[in-house]
Amino acid sequence: MNLIEKILAAHAGKKQVVPGEIVDIFIDARVARDFGGPNVVKTLEENGLDVDDISRTFFTFDTNPTGSDQKYAVNQQLVRQYARKKGIKVFDINTGIGTHTLISEGLAWPGSTAVTTDSHANILGAIGAFGQGMGDKDIAAAFHKGKVWFKVPPSVKITFTGTRPTQVTAKDIVLNLLNQFGANKLLGYSVEFYGEAVDALSLDERITIASMGTEMGVIALLFTPSDEIMAYCTGKTGRAIEKPVADPDAKYDQEFVIDMSTYVPMVSRPGKPHDTVDINTQKKTRIDSAFIGSCTNGRMEDMRAAARILNGRKVAPGVVLKIVPATDEIWLECLQEGIISIFKNAGALVSNAGCAGCAAGQVGQNGPGEVTISTGNRNFPGKQGKGSVYLASPATVAASAIAGYITTEDDIPEVSADYSLDDLKKEDKSATLSKKEHAGKPDVVTGRVWIIKKDDIDTDMIFHNRYLQITDPKEMGQYIFDNLAGHEDFASRVKPGDVVITGKNFGAGSSRQQAVDGFATLGVQAILAESFGAIYERNAINAAFPIVTYSSLDQLDLHDGDEISLNFKTGELVSLKDKQTLMVEPFSEVQLEIYRNDGLF
Repeated sequence: MNLIEKILAAHAGKKQVVPGEIVDIFIDARVARDFGGPNVVKTLEENGLDVDDISRTFFTFDTNPTGSDQKYAVNQQLVRQYARKKGIKVFDINTGIGTHTLISEGLAWPGSTAVTTDSHANILGAIGAFGQGMGDKDIAAAFHKGKVWFKVPPSVKITFTGTRPTQVTAKDIVLNLLNQFGANKLLGYSVEFYGEAVDALSLDERITIASMGTEMGVIALLFTPSDEIMAYCTGKTGRAIEKPVADPDAKYDQEFVIDMSTYVPMVSRPGKPHDTVDINTQKKTRIDSAFIGSCTNGRMEDMRAAARILNGRKVAPGVVLKIVPATDEIWLECLQEGIISIFKNAGALVSNAGCAGCAAGQVGQNGPGEVTISTGNRNFPGKQGKGSVYLASPATVAASAIAGYITTEDDIPEVSADYSLDDLKKEDKSATLSKKEHAGKPDVVTGRVWIIKKDDIDTDMIFHNRYLQITDPKEMGQYIFDNLAGHEDFASRVKPGDVVITGKNFGAGSSRQQAVDGFATLGVQAILAESFGAIYERNAINAAFPIVTYSSLDQLDLHDGDEISLNFKTGELVSLKDKQTLMVEPFSEVQLEIYRNDGLF
């Protein structure tokens, strides 16, 4: 049998397995992340299922280790509570990428099996282990039974000959493989690597290559562990491990021999990881940002390569460089070696360990029109943001960040390109004044009232900070009051022309304009309050959104659904059900002028 067959047979309790055979395999490490973990917990609880073996069951919080996303924070806490109840170990947001943690904590070892909600679990092929990313239901089943069913895949053997060129990194090796095999020529295969050049690869280099097996469509890219890697894993597990080795007469569906001396430094062009080309064809391509990290290139050797190039240099003007080590252990090693200082002195942003750019909302995302060069494993449209992403090695990314354009380590210019003032050289048509016609705004409005007699309603209750990335006013209204207890359905029930009446200090808190513009989007005609937060008051006045203060409305005896008439200029407020009238604070001269002008601008 070959490597994958020997590992699966050993974990299925069988003497032999063959491709196409479906077997139940015992899983040594059953893992869920903050991405997918909550659904695993939900599936277990909804089906009344317990956990088979907590000593083999883990949670890893790596997709949002900064805890900067509200939804991730909710999910992480949900999982923490379940883990405490069951006694399951959580590698929390201060740990790093889960698949790397499995190796460094001795939870995966040569010949072992692991499943996780991470699609790059096949990274464990770097140490000769079987790792698979699986969906929430599969992982829940693994938590409960300790086993999963799996179809034994066919295998491919790739033997490398020739000497590896000095400028070709591990990332270049896998980009060359993607150039040859694309995203589907080896779809569903387990691939094994052989040859002197392979034997010489370090653990970090093997991790880089194994990580991108997902982008090649393979089940795993498997390495026979070197003596050095066996010693490392033995030390991490604290016990003797038998080296997994394919039998001399192992059968393979296909075999390839590749001369590694023909490999060159490469980049993947935006949109497809397998759209790889010789880097020389992309040299001088302007970049706006650069990213070094991910499960593919966040290892110590990657950090050292970047530091070697960045040391004594500065990131080009107008370029942002973001660096994220894969694990906290690597982060601390960077600190001890002085690498963090090199990064910071070069002008880079260094974040805490984790997946980074692969997870939306994290360090490494880019915006529309932004061109990024990244050490990540994926550059699908929208994966790392709204811009374009090139994939390359850490050395290439570091060199490009200094140059201001895509280049190689041996071709860094003496003076970096400066794009920071480029846009000022272009004709700025936005400065051309224009007159905007708008219909006259009424001084008197009538509408149905909403009575929300609460004081200190802050801007997070009005428009929560989890929506702050929304810039289109048309999208804001649906979220108004969805964080105000008892009024979460306000946006679905309010009608155009309605008026909100509330208490003291309405709009306290942040300066977010969305807390004003969302009401206008819903068609709310005005807000009456005893007082307004100072910033909220200015925002509303400048947006020509009517806000009015009052001392007391008791004599009107208003209830939800009653209709009123309000004169902004005179301050006359009339209850239309009984024609009762009282005076509120009229618009000031400035407020009236801005209101009639339809806004400050």
